[in-house]
Amino acid sequence: MNDVATSPLRTAFTFGPHAGAHRVAARAGVSVFVPLLILVLIDRTEWAPYAAFGAFTSLYGRRSGYAERTGMQAMAGLFLTGSVVLGTAIALLPGSVWWTVPGAALVAITGQVVSTAFRWHPPGSIFLVFGITVSASLPGRAELVPISAAAAALSALFAMLVGRVGALREPTTRPRAAVPAADLSGALRDPVQRIALLRLLIGILVAGTISTSVGGSHPSWAMVAVVATLTGPRRQTQIVRGVHRVVGTLAGVLVAWPLLAAHPSPIVIVVLIMVLQVAAELLVGRNYAIALLAITPLALLMGQLSAPRGVGTVLTDRAAETALGAIIALVLLVPWPRLVRHRRAESVGSDRSG
Repeated sequence: MNDVATSPLRTAFTFGPHAGAHRVAARAGVSVFVPLLILVLIDRTEWAPYAAFGAFTSLYGRRSGYAERTGMQAMAGLFLTGSVVLGTAIALLPGSVWWTVPGAALVAITGQVVSTAFRWHPPGSIFLVFGITVSASLPGRAELVPISAAAAALSALFAMLVGRVGALREPTTRPRAAVPAADLSGALRDPVQRIALLRLLIGILVAGTISTSVGGSHPSWAMVAVVATLTGPRRQTQIVRGVHRVVGTLAGVLVAWPLLAAHPSPIVIVVLIMVLQVAAELLVGRNYAIALLAITPLALLMGQLSAPRGVGTVLTDRAAETALGAIIALVLLVPWPRLVRHRRAESVGSDRSG
């Protein structure tokens, strides 16, 4: 009975509890809407990706109190800004598409270790990898480096302020930011974590290399799909996320099709992005595949706001690149459990002999 209850097939169709998702959804919606609206009003929509990644700061610490949330968001905002700036700098290099792949791998590994050590929620480095890869794919101009830093940092700061609004109801306590103590050595010593990092490294390098070699116009989506699939505490969870990523993206592309085909104005796109961001946060903790019905058109609309492209090409690329990354990650999950058990057995034997 327990095997059935915990099988990947059963888990794939599970719809989790609400768990107060409306609060983080409201914060995320406001955090992304205001910076993007300002950029539209000043006619600087090409800066939208930088501001959007800074706004993702609002997604961290969704279940934490004000003090812990502010500390976690401060760290996440710093790393998100750093990933955007690094990507913008990579865009200046000759052959930047190839430099993006090892850059994304480095950011993914670093982000995973920091996330584990500081107990980030949501865990993992998916937004950091998304930040560096998208920023590196934009036109490379030296003046964009400080602009990207400012746009991402200001957007992250605004997201942190939005996350503190509720604290106004507690004027006597005024909880200060609190960054949890890090366990970096523990994050690096754990043999399971080492295997996870190696999988992540291989997956990003393979997905990025294949997509770039065949002339893929969005290798970032393949690399992000690898990270999305390999994020999770257990192999079963990761397999489910990989399946969800592919199925949800394919369905999400169908949702995005009429939205993109209507060629909405920048103002309408920003409103749609806010609505989809709220929907995504209401659903992502309950069922990842269903949440992708909002996440997929959200990402595509964000791209169309900053750099419009042919609708058919964008939709096809999203489906193909996501499938490529998820499949590579799922393949990496197949032969590794025995190695993990072997490492654990060696560790136990070593401890006993000592």
